Amino acid sequence: MRIGVLTGGGDCPGLNPVIRAVVRVSEKLGHEVIGFQHGWKGVMENITMPLTRDDVSGILHVGGTILGTSRTNPYKVEGGEQTALETFEKAGIDALIPIGGEDTLGVAAKLHKAGVKLVGVPKTIDNDLMGTDFTFGFDTAVNVAMESIDRLHTTANSHSRVLVVEVMGRHAGWIAWYSGVAGGGDVILVPEHPFSVEDVCDRIKRRHDNGKNFSIVVVSEGAKVATEAATDEDGSYVLSSMKKDAFGHVMLGGVAKVLSEEIEDRLGFETRHTVLGHIQRGGSPTAFDRVLGTRYGVRAAELVHEGRFGRMVALQGNKIVDIDINDISGAIKELDPDLYKVAEYFAD
Repeated sequence: MRIGVLTGGGDCPGLNPVIRAVVRVSEKLGHEVIGFQHGWKGVMENITMPLTRDDVSGILHVGGTILGTSRTNPYKVEGGEQTALETFEKAGIDALIPIGGEDTLGVAAKLHKAGVKLVGVPKTIDNDLMGTDFTFGFDTAVNVAMESIDRLHTTANSHSRVLVVEVMGRHAGWIAWYSGVAGGGDVILVPEHPFSVEDVCDRIKRRHDNGKNFSIVVVSEGAKVATEAATDEDGSYVLSSMKKDAFGHVMLGGVAKVLSEEIEDRLGFETRHTVLGHIQRGGSPTAFDRVLGTRYGVRAAELVHEGRFGRMVALQGNKIVDIDINDISGAIKELDPDLYKVAEYFAD
């Protein structure tokens, strides 16, 4: 069997461990693997590279993806589905393992209905994909954010400042909550709980009234505000741009800057903002993400060998299971309300 592999959407630590595992296991099971470069773009243009044991040697600890990635959406291109089907036929692909988030796997689900045999591997740094407890890349991002918050504590304390730290999290606040709690953030703002600037300022003022000379605010890039700021069509996100990607997602970013300015204007406390951005995506994956990516890749290759297509591997508890690839669409895995309550105990 000839198996194709691709990585789509944003890169994140743990992709290379998945690719490595797919190749190593597939070869042992008697199959050949090739990679489509640059995600679905590689499928549309038939850009491939060989993937053998030698090709994936030494990539376990490497961040990013050796295949490259993009946010190309075949269903936004005229005749995109047919082009993809023709590519698979020309390349002699018997089965496909797409690695990506809701957008990438949403395309995969449509192609499966069109006859493509495939098994999906979930990937989203935000950890907001339904059907799986954790996705690889999330743990690395949380640790990067936590270490950054740790470092910001010292300068905030030294200068008696309020520091607003913006982390990833479009629809869900998993990174903000985990890194904020682990890093001792004083205020944690997530998309699931719209906030008012007045409430944030009140919390900071109470903290300073209690003798503290600094505060750390951790905010998801997708945190929703109740103020009249620069907003998208839903009137909830603070944005620095109205640009959208090929899947129609508005490009977030800017909430930390707006919030820090509001805090300084209203309270008179010197306030600065830091946007961690793509730093969270880069670098070597943590042990957890290396192991999770490896386990996902192993099971995906096994499912292809078993002929069980239209599935997605997932982590539930400590078990790697497989679910219908269609089960992930249409809903976001939001932060557990009970977890958010934990952070509230440490506010002020």
